[in-house]
Amino acid sequence: MATTLFTTKVNLGGLMEVLSKNLYSTPTVAIRELVQNAHDACVRRKIESQEPFEPKISVITSQSKSTLTIEDNGAGLTHDEITDFLATVGSGYTRVLRDQQVDETMIGYFGLGFLSAYVVSKRLEVWTTSYKEPDKGWHFISKDAERYSIQEVPPRQIGMRVVMHLSSNFQALADTFVIEKLLLRYCSLLPVPIYLNHQHNVALNDEPPPWQIDTESLSPIKLKKQRLQFAQRFENEFEPLCAIPIHPTETSEARGLLWIQDAWTYGTSDNRNLTVFIRNMFISSDVRELLPVWAGFIGGVIESNELTPTASREDIQKDKVYEAIAEQIKESLIDGLAKMPQEDFNNWQRLLKRHNEALLGAALCNNRLLRVLAKDLKVPTSEGDLTVPAVLGRSENKIYVSIGEEGSYEEVLFRALMTPIVSGVRYAALPFCERYTELFGGKVVKLGTQKGNAVLFKKEVINPEEQEKLQSLLAQEGQQVIPSRFKPSYLPMVLIPDREYQLKQRMESEELDRRISKGVLSLARLHTKKIQSEIASYFYVNLDSPLIQRLLIIEGDKQQQIANLLRSFSIMMIRHHETEQDIDLSETLATFSDSILQLTEK
Repeated sequence: MATTLFTTKVNLGGLMEVLSKNLYSTPTVAIRELVQNAHDACVRRKIESQEPFEPKISVITSQSKSTLTIEDNGAGLTHDEITDFLATVGSGYTRVLRDQQVDETMIGYFGLGFLSAYVVSKRLEVWTTSYKEPDKGWHFISKDAERYSIQEVPPRQIGMRVVMHLSSNFQALADTFVIEKLLLRYCSLLPVPIYLNHQHNVALNDEPPPWQIDTESLSPIKLKKQRLQFAQRFENEFEPLCAIPIHPTETSEARGLLWIQDAWTYGTSDNRNLTVFIRNMFISSDVRELLPVWAGFIGGVIESNELTPTASREDIQKDKVYEAIAEQIKESLIDGLAKMPQEDFNNWQRLLKRHNEALLGAALCNNRLLRVLAKDLKVPTSEGDLTVPAVLGRSENKIYVSIGEEGSYEEVLFRALMTPIVSGVRYAALPFCERYTELFGGKVVKLGTQKGNAVLFKKEVINPEEQEKLQSLLAQEGQQVIPSRFKPSYLPMVLIPDREYQLKQRMESEELDRRISKGVLSLARLHTKKIQSEIASYFYVNLDSPLIQRLLIIEGDKQQQIANLLRSFSIMMIRHHETEQDIDLSETLATFSDSILQLTEK
């Protein structure tokens, strides 16, 4: 049976409706698109015309007429070019020139930008005279993007004048203040000067970005000031603390500026913002994915000729160029941070103070960054926030880490020893300490685990009778007495909950079953099944303590009373939630008081 070949039909009305009203996320993009067309027209005239001229773009607002006009002295259009390019969706002369690789500064490509004008206008008018036919002028009129008329009119100056008769919903685009903000946002990097309302003495975009300036002619102080002023134009939420340049590399030609936000952040804060310009034209102010995930306190602006925009030019295609620029930004940021201690020490200290916690997590994401930050970042300890080298120096090259709540036995013990203990439950503190010791040496001791406790408390073997005596005097069900030696000698004993046992109990509780998913719970229980101990807590008894030595030799009721005092004292040293056992603190205090009374009576 023969196959019949058909030609696809296009519903022009429906297509124009979708493209003109649904292609862009915001109607204000019309300003960007028409200014970009004017820019490309100026570049085209420079390429094709042999006559010198000074390119310029003028934007004129009129609230009384409800119009917005964009005018250029670029190449202009002939009658045929109006039909072939201005009135043909998806066709643009800029694409022809770019495909010929004539000039890298041209912006347009898809031939869709002019459609955006229909979104905000009830009627469009264009007057144009081409440099090819300076004695002819043309007047283009269209109301709905489907029909248009072209009429020959007296020639005007070479170039194009687009007048948007604004629809009622977009009267704000006739406001000078609104348009000025949009032009500064969209067009601040364009090399062709843009003038607003015939103010031809100063162009809106007369201040180039820092990376387009000859930095050798500026003093370091002036360059720093200029970078911060530029950053402030794009940073909406925070004051820029300091700026870091992005220079082209062998794999990426992107240029730009990063800045550190002068704000206090937590480990999970994400205030990233990155504005992207492609071929000098604004694309988006929220391409945060180009910044490292750990850089929650960073803002930036980049420009590139190699990134590929989407058809609406409001986002970027995530291709190999995108990945290369993301890597370039990451390395530039790390380079800038590495240089700060020597080049800008005051801001380095402010950076550490404001973003210390976020930087702890960031350092875990990148070994190079870890090496840059490792010795300056601080971790939370029982003695306040300290750098890891300071902790190691005060703890005989060890880092003692508590994985329980603050105020536990560890804090009491180490305050007695004047040794800092890191709070392992705080954001990134424990893994940062572990990565530090892997790279620079030292040892992490996790307290509350059998392995960690073995490092802290030197276990001693005593005769079975003394072991049994201590167990019967001090321990209750689910507790075990471990004879050991530790400092200070005046601390007789310490009650330490078994963190691994507590984890196992939580994993097996019905309450937890209701709070987390079965998949996550089953993975956690793969670990807790390996925990065999049924001991909820341990009494580490200090054999160097005079009180323990006296307890072992004394006999009768007095021995039990002293044991009750020691046990009560150890329980009161820790918070009630430190153990899963039902310990009544009021009962413990009563026992403590009764024991003292009985001893004093005798």
